[in-house]
Amino acid sequence: MTKHIDVIVPCYNEESSLNRFWKGSGAAFSEIKGYAFRYIFIDDGSTDGTLDKIRQLASLQDAAKTDAPGAPVSPEEFAPQVSYISFSRNFGKEAAMYAGLQASRGDFAVIIDADLQHPPELVEKMIRIVEETGCDSCAARRVSRKGEPKIRSAFARAFYKLMNRYSDIEIVDGAVDFRLMSRQMVKAIVQMPERQRFSKGIFSWVGFDTEWIEFENVQRIAGESKWTLWGLVKYALDGFIDFAEAPLKLVGVLGGLTTVCSAIYFLIEFFKTVIIGRDTPGYASTICLILFFGGLIIAILSLMGEYIGRMYLETKGRPIYIEKESNIDEETKRETD
Repeated sequence: MTKHIDVIVPCYNEESSLNRFWKGSGAAFSEIKGYAFRYIFIDDGSTDGTLDKIRQLASLQDAAKTDAPGAPVSPEEFAPQVSYISFSRNFGKEAAMYAGLQASRGDFAVIIDADLQHPPELVEKMIRIVEETGCDSCAARRVSRKGEPKIRSAFARAFYKLMNRYSDIEIVDGAVDFRLMSRQMVKAIVQMPERQRFSKGIFSWVGFDTEWIEFENVQRIAGESKWTLWGLVKYALDGFIDFAEAPLKLVGVLGGLTTVCSAIYFLIEFFKTVIIGRDTPGYASTICLILFFGGLIIAILSLMGEYIGRMYLETKGRPIYIEKESNIDEETKRETD
């Protein structure tokens, strides 16, 4: 019995990569017997010709069905079903992955990047592991960061250590979004419609048995990474705040320690002034204390404001993404007819 796998491909300005991704992934998937593949491309508000390329791939697939319906295909003629969703603007990769999972209907779904940094050849190994072990997910983790700036690598390792120590989830060091998931796990993830999404944390939070496979870091085949250093810092902060209450607890501890220190300082000054009779002018120390505690209060309020702001955005109930164009509805109608 043929099983169906949805290949979810988030795309943002990937015009120069899509042709090679199509050929590379097609060659790899065509060798996997007993599975039917469907691509779900998510155009995340690209400003180049990414959407046109996706439309071309969809039209090639339609033409192949018309020319030889039901005929077997060779690796060169590999023509799986192609669906796509185009956003009205750039909503981010997290929203793109959610849209792809929401549109998924197959027995399995695999998330993969269009720049071939996620080797399509590993999908066959993922399928074999899931089928043999009965786990719900097989995920990939990088064992090297060759070609990546050292400051970015150091920041990533520090982030994983902090997340695993202070949050209620565990994220494997080097984990990437490249993973194969069962229908049951996909349904669980789609049931979490939070706006501020951190998928690595969500994958861990929903549970389910996960097996890991390792791979070496692969350079992009074209274009440049969309991640800036500030973007990575913001992404890390989003994940830490979404899945860790440690900052709020730290604020409480800090407030308690500050109160104790202030009480001790008060008793010391009281002892000097009332009992010994020596009054210390202390203008400089007073100013320093005012500045210190003023800055501390502002920092605490800022942290609390970050949490409250996220609650405010969630209560608005805005959609995670807005669809501008898609061929999925049309395909559903054709299948129904």
